Amino acid sequence: MDLAVANACFCSSDTSSSAKYPILSGIKLAISCAPSSLKRSLPELAGGVAAFSWPTLAFPRQLQTAIPGMEDKFALCLPSESLGVAFLGEGPFYFTSFPNLDLRSILSYTPLFRKHSNSLGYYIRINRISINGITIPLPSLKTGSVKLSTVIPYTKLRSDIFKAFVSSFSIATNRIPRLKSVQPFSLCLKSSAVGSVEKGFRVPKIDLETESGKIWTISGDNSMKRVGNGAACLAFVDGGLRMKDAIVIGTFQLENNFLFLDLGNQKLGFSSSLLARGTSCSSFNFSYVPEYD
Repeated sequence: MDLAVANACFCSSDTSSSAKYPILSGIKLAISCAPSSLKRSLPELAGGVAAFSWPTLAFPRQLQTAIPGMEDKFALCLPSESLGVAFLGEGPFYFTSFPNLDLRSILSYTPLFRKHSNSLGYYIRINRISINGITIPLPSLKTGSVKLSTVIPYTKLRSDIFKAFVSSFSIATNRIPRLKSVQPFSLCLKSSAVGSVEKGFRVPKIDLETESGKIWTISGDNSMKRVGNGAACLAFVDGGLRMKDAIVIGTFQLENNFLFLDLGNQKLGFSSSLLARGTSCSSFNFSYVPEYD
């Protein structure tokens, strides 16, 4: 595909008030036109794809180069419904429901790395996985990479990790009635026994201890998927023995988790589920919407 250059304009905001922030115009971006057939796999209202990877032609990197003083950072918050949000730059970040709380103050951090100079993905390392406070014996986990993905829907685990993980979760939920498994999942529970949509799923929490020692908690809203016929399934899948990475964290587990990627300092800030704090990725304060001529 051929590259072209387009002029773009953006509205800057700190999400904190209704103040009018400047519109940044005349920013030149390298773009590529694609055939309409490539849009078939995209959501209905999507007009294209913006890369948020490491290379210089990725969307955040282009803006960081074009806008003086812009930090080499971006934040991503995927919704479970309605609209989510991505921020480019430093912040601050405020919710409508918590107007005085800068979301950066509740983040935990762990090193973020790139596998090699041509790698596109973002990776972290995990020391251990615990379910209900009990560590799963996974000797190979520390030597494996963990990739963050906005492409796959559910977290994939290499087969040896997957089997131990599902076995531990099954033991932790042994008093909850089982139902027939639904593909691509292997463990399904009776949904009425684990909670409602409104109040979330009452299942054991899954703790990922990151390389820094900080805990990324996966609660029921990100671990269980309601699949119909009275079933809710553990939303993790077997990636096989030949996976390049030990774990690839998918979009379902990222929903309503605020991620702050500091590329310059190579670290990841993460919130765990925002639903536990009574808010979500659809609750940012965008009280000022610019009007364009």
